Amino acid sequence: MKTRITTTIAMLLVTAMAFCQNLKVTGGASFMSVKYASNIPIVPANGPSDEPTDTPTDVTTKVYSQKALVDTNNTSSITSKGTNNETGFYLGLALSDFNVFGNFEFQPELRFVGVKDFNQIQVPVLLSYPIKEKFHVFAGPSFAFLLDPAPNISSFNFAVDFGVAYDISEKIAIDARYVWGQTNLLENGDSNNYIKINQIQVGIAYRFGK
Repeated sequence: MKTRITTTIAMLLVTAMAFCQNLKVTGGASFMSVKYASNIPIVPANGPSDEPTDTPTDVTTKVYSQKALVDTNNTSSITSKGTNNETGFYLGLALSDFNVFGNFEFQPELRFVGVKDFNQIQVPVLLSYPIKEKFHVFAGPSFAFLLDPAPNISSFNFAVDFGVAYDISEKIAIDARYVWGQTNLLENGDSNNYIKINQIQVGIAYRFGK
């Protein structure tokens, strides 16, 4: 499945490059929110007890190392949830001015996102629409491939991107977007054991071409 997705994306990029008139270089800041949850077994200290005695101080680490992967049928457990925030950067390329119908433009992109523990290649496939002079809104699916995932963490993440861009000049634009992660990155995870990542990306783009 991943191979098919990668091949399809590559074909779309090649086709777009053949017809588009401009290439943009992009870069900026990426603010990542890592949401996680894990079932943590209750370990009695002296015989049966309903009080947890082994609550981890770093739940994310527990999730990564499989220590939080317990039998979901085990009633002697508690669910711990939390969010970690990390700041990184992104650099990439985007194709523009590829009109598909009406005022809609096809805008495929390729980005490297550098964030602690979640370095990845993102391939957003977007549609852009002008809502006002110099302002554009855009949205579409994004396919991400983690470069060095931790054990038991999936290397593929599907997200939905949506945001707004403003043209400072014919060559320079700024954009801000929300990357809404849909994939549970925890292998064999469920509604009580999961890792999901969302991002806010803010940056600048420089357009080559006309």
